[in-house]
Amino acid sequence: MRTVIQVIPRNDFKVYVFFNDGKIKLYDMSTLIGKGVFKQISNIDVFIKTCTVLNHTLAWDLLGNRDEYECLDIDPCSIYSDGIDVDDPTKITA
Repeated sequence: MRTVIQVIPRNDFKVYVFFNDGKIKLYDMSTLIGKGVFKQISNIDVFIKTCTVLNHTLAWDLLGNRDEYECLDIDPCSIYSDGIDVDDPTKITA
């Protein structure tokens, strides 16, 4: 099972997502920002500061209590299939 082990948010509503199999994906959240529950992370500072790994995937811990039931998260299968492969990790920038 693929799980997320690290995330690095960027200033353009994209996130570098590191998987346990060594893959790195660049996942674009910009199409979801401002819609439904994702309105809560439409401020770039909130997006960056609350971005984390919970439930073995990319998540936003809006309450800051690390509660896996009270976070926003993205299905890791969606990230893996829809994210852009990062071939050169030395070029990763926040």
